[in-house]
Amino acid sequence: MKAHVFSLATIAMLSATPAALAGSHGDQMSMMSPGLMIPSMNSSEGRKLFASKGCVVCHSINGVGGVDAPMLDAEFMDMPMNPFEFAARMWRGAPAMIEAQEDELGYQIEFTGEELAAIIAFVHDPGEQAKFSESDIPDELKEMMKHMEKEGGHD
Repeated sequence: MKAHVFSLATIAMLSATPAALAGSHGDQMSMMSPGLMIPSMNSSEGRKLFASKGCVVCHSINGVGGVDAPMLDAEFMDMPMNPFEFAARMWRGAPAMIEAQEDELGYQIEFTGEELAAIIAFVHDPGEQAKFSESDIPDELKEMMKHMEKEGGHD
């Protein structure tokens, strides 16, 4: 199964919002209007980042991952998807997420715009999510999650 890469044109089509694709800037960005670049939304890359960045410590997909934050299975996502609304919901929850990240991981997760776009694409792509398993989780995060489980969860 081929990974989905959502471009601005795809987002515009899915959200039924008129948007003129004015051009492109390499393979990573699409130009929406002068001065506004939108990263491509690569769900396959998002699957890798969801695990490696540590999102999986608190969130789950396919029952794989933490239970302290909402499940992010595509079936629970709004469709058509508006990536800016998704980012806005993350922003509203940022103080609690940052506190949890610092408690559980020992640091705050940071994303580039391209990384965030890829993760948003992943949480909206049931085909790519079907590939997600414990084997995607880095060993050090698996160990951390097992340790947290043995201690009976979190504060």
